Amino acid sequence: MTSFQSTLGDEPGIAEELAENQQAISIAEFFEKNKHMLGFDSGARGLVTAVKEAVDNALDAAEEAGILPDIYVEIQEAGDYYRLIVEDNGPGITKESLPKVFGKLLYGSRFHAREQSRGQQGIGISAAVLYSQLTSGKPAKITSRPQGASEAQYFELIVDTDENEPEISVDETTTWDRPHGTRIELEMEANMRARQQLHDYIKHTAVVNPHARLELREPTAHFKFERATDQLPEETEEIRPHPHGVELGTVMKMLTATDSQTVSGFLQEEFTRVGKKTADSIIDEFRDRHYGREMRWRPPSDHENVDLEAAVSAATSNKGADATAAFAAAIAEAVADTDRIAHHELLEAVDTAAEDVEAEHDTTFGDTVRKNAVDAVWLELIDAREDERSESSDGRAGAKRHASHEDGAVEADAADDPAESRLVADLYDLADEATSTRKDDEVIHAFAERLAAKFEDELEGDDDDGDGNVRHRLTHGRLEDHVDRAADLTEEYDDVSFGDTARENVVDAIWSVMATVPDDPPLVRELDGDRDASSELVDGMRATDIMAPPTRCLAPISADLISAGLEKEFEADFYASATRDAEVHGGDPFIVEAGIAYGGDLEAEGGVDVMRFANRVPLVYQRGACATTDVVKSIGWRNYGLDQPGGSGLPKGPAVIMIHVASTNVPFTSESKDAVANVPAIEDEIELAIREAARELKSYLNKRRSMQQRRKKQNVLGKILPEMATKVAEVTGRDEPDIDDAIARIMNNVLVEREVEQNGDGQAVSIVVENNSSTNESLEITDIVTAEPTNLPDDATIVEMDGEWFVKWEPDVSSDEDATLEYEVADDADFDLDVKGVETEKLTVKQ
Repeated sequence: MTSFQSTLGDEPGIAEELAENQQAISIAEFFEKNKHMLGFDSGARGLVTAVKEAVDNALDAAEEAGILPDIYVEIQEAGDYYRLIVEDNGPGITKESLPKVFGKLLYGSRFHAREQSRGQQGIGISAAVLYSQLTSGKPAKITSRPQGASEAQYFELIVDTDENEPEISVDETTTWDRPHGTRIELEMEANMRARQQLHDYIKHTAVVNPHARLELREPTAHFKFERATDQLPEETEEIRPHPHGVELGTVMKMLTATDSQTVSGFLQEEFTRVGKKTADSIIDEFRDRHYGREMRWRPPSDHENVDLEAAVSAATSNKGADATAAFAAAIAEAVADTDRIAHHELLEAVDTAAEDVEAEHDTTFGDTVRKNAVDAVWLELIDAREDERSESSDGRAGAKRHASHEDGAVEADAADDPAESRLVADLYDLADEATSTRKDDEVIHAFAERLAAKFEDELEGDDDDGDGNVRHRLTHGRLEDHVDRAADLTEEYDDVSFGDTARENVVDAIWSVMATVPDDPPLVRELDGDRDASSELVDGMRATDIMAPPTRCLAPISADLISAGLEKEFEADFYASATRDAEVHGGDPFIVEAGIAYGGDLEAEGGVDVMRFANRVPLVYQRGACATTDVVKSIGWRNYGLDQPGGSGLPKGPAVIMIHVASTNVPFTSESKDAVANVPAIEDEIELAIREAARELKSYLNKRRSMQQRRKKQNVLGKILPEMATKVAEVTGRDEPDIDDAIARIMNNVLVEREVEQNGDGQAVSIVVENNSSTNESLEITDIVTAEPTNLPDDATIVEMDGEWFVKWEPDVSSDEDATLEYEVADDADFDLDVKGVETEKLTVKQ
């Protein structure tokens, strides 16, 4: 203790003095002094964050009301400040709720709801109001008109940071040309240094919200982003938590609050995807951890000198010879019919045999008789020696071998005796099969004897009457301890290695033959407050295979709309997208989506553009602290055709990579919600989604390179073959051959050729498709004709437009096969052939 600490106690009243200085603060007052935590750490970022919060709220409100969002954002210079105006066409806000929505932090409707939404805590827009009043001293001006209302309501307000309550200075009705919606106007100290981030936020919002119309007007620019679809996101529904990933503290809180009396009822009522069958499986896993499993031993084989009927008969008295014989035979048969049997399973077999014999012989087999029969059979199963046995069941208990291994040795009479207990033999077989063949039989045998001794020491909960019977009930951890102890002694006394892998294999082998006990689980009131038992229940939930959570609480963008959004905002040559199935983190479901755009007008120099989204909201700042960025950097992009100097980090090339995490509770790194936390389960799904889209990119780039090589080869042939044909014609004196046909066959191309012959007053037209490739091809052929065609076959259609006729034909042509379209037309017709469905490099068209 320092001298200062030693004198503290000498000053009277210091604790009271310290206590007087302690006081609670409101959440608004806290964020007033820590506004950087919400993303308002500078004028440039504060403006972007305010826009983000207002637009996010507008999108959520419109979608919840089933309205296609139409959002207008304007930034004006107002002297020393900037004025931010955001208008939407949402359902509006009632007069009673509006002041608290904009003037009270942590006021919202979504925090406790397990469904996807952009905002949850109720901090964002009220924090923007707080930042505005702190930097400009001016109130927020809000106009809102609910659907169906004849007038709008106008408020001017600030946040009372001492009380975290709205302080209203103006409250009046007003007219507004919008039929419904909300408008907020804020003045704040800001600057436009983050102009690019602002533009990116609006553009990226348009990408992942293709159903929204967005407009941004600022002092030097004006952008409009039209909607690409009228399809609103799927309506979400609130769900209960999923058993996978729920933390222990949460479960303990739920156990306190539930109305269910039983664990099964609790699981079914409080969690999603848990029915009766799943609840039973979870309870079985809980039993394994709470009560342990019981060892199941092999019944005697035919060659063993074990007479279970005689043992049962000797233990049964005063029931008549016939009834006793039937009782003993039924038990022996039930045991023989099992591969292995545990103590509780033997109890069930004896009870069943007793009930059957009672009905047949009109004799009662009470609890004492049944218990004696169980004891007799169980003793035979675990204590009988394979080579020599005592002749009297009365002497069996006294003859029981019970080795002591305090010093690691086996008792001399047991070690030197060639007779071996069935327990040792059974454990030997399990260990021998689970361990390496390089281990000597004597080593495995010594290990089995030591392990058997640990089993014989287990009298857990089974010796209330002093009969010495052993159930061999063990938890997984206790089984590991026994195996480790036996292995350690084997290493010490037999001078051999018994490694971790061998130990784990033996534990797995034994655990797999042990049986879950039928004991009833504790009631909910007994679990409530019992941390250890609650932890075992949580472990049981996590170990049970449970169907993935329903996705009705989530509204992913979908792969098709991701591609549509990328195509709308980026001029590229290639687009790919992927949407993963739902997974669980912390009891909350989440879905990860990814998209890639490549080529076209995208910037080829520098790193790729990584767009990050959470619940359809662009994440503009803290890219380096985000799990999505970490995952993108960790992927080997050279495998997918992108340059990646050093083999790690962001790849280079003309590409955009987007990642979207949709969840009922996105784990952000901070209150500003700028970056997704490094949660392993989410990182794994991000990587899988990106790789799924990247595989399509790889196929596209490989195919493009193949087509480029094919084009080069075809160009070379196009130069060489005509010269060769001319020389051959000169030497042979014949006409030059058709080079196009030759090139098509050499290159394995699809050849499409039109042939026109005079036919009376008109022309007979034939379009021949010759497939020289190794794959089947489906073509879309359109022959544009200036005169009306006649005699068309049934598999062709014709459309007239502006004095031209479009003959459409879609043949499927197998490899090394051909197909022909024939029709007639007037003598003076012109033709123009258009072919789709085959890459240009694999197509030769003659017309």
